[in-house]
Amino acid sequence: MSDFPLVVLASGRGSNLQAIIDAVNSGQLPAEVKAVISDKKDAKALNIAREGGIDAFWVDPKGYGDKAGYEQALMELIGNYCPRVLVLAGFMRVLSPRFVRRMECPIINIHPSLLPAFAGLDPHQKTLDGGVRYSGCTVHFVDEGVDTGPIIMQRVVPVYQTDDAEALSDRILKEEHILFPEVLKWLALGLVKREGRKVVIENEEGLSYEQESVDQSFG
Repeated sequence: MSDFPLVVLASGRGSNLQAIIDAVNSGQLPAEVKAVISDKKDAKALNIAREGGIDAFWVDPKGYGDKAGYEQALMELIGNYCPRVLVLAGFMRVLSPRFVRRMECPIINIHPSLLPAFAGLDPHQKTLDGGVRYSGCTVHFVDEGVDTGPIIMQRVVPVYQTDDAEALSDRILKEEHILFPEVLKWLALGLVKREGRKVVIENEEGLSYEQESVDQSFG
């Protein structure tokens, strides 16, 4: 039993969730996924959770009077598991500033671009339209903005002239599956420190380096 419980919010196919579960099961990630919550009844992420013996919940946004009521229900459900980190793994709803402020643990998200470039929806097409040579994925702390929180770590992939959005997405997704469990491992081991907009990461040999939020749009 891990002393680093996680709760995951997911809306779709759950490939990053599966990567996290695989890392836990292999012993590479010293954590435990306690619950998976989705805003989509038919999200594959819920099936992945159930198959792994993990508590799985569909919380229907239409079952509440407004966004505040829905988020209150989410907070109460999440709170039952006392997570050390709330993980957004393809959760396609923007959490309100109130939710972020009231959550008693850090929230982290993975985004398929090199933030701060191409935040928000359709990052792959934005990347192609922007004509940049490199893209990638970013794991960051969630703050009150949209994809604006302090960056923890990024992985870079090339953008080819023959790419369409699907090809670029597939290339980036492979890196997401490596990066997300690795960052969670660092968090579980206490190697990540947040200092305002700066994130300091100490490696397992006791060294450290700093990852700052910088413009990496390669424009």
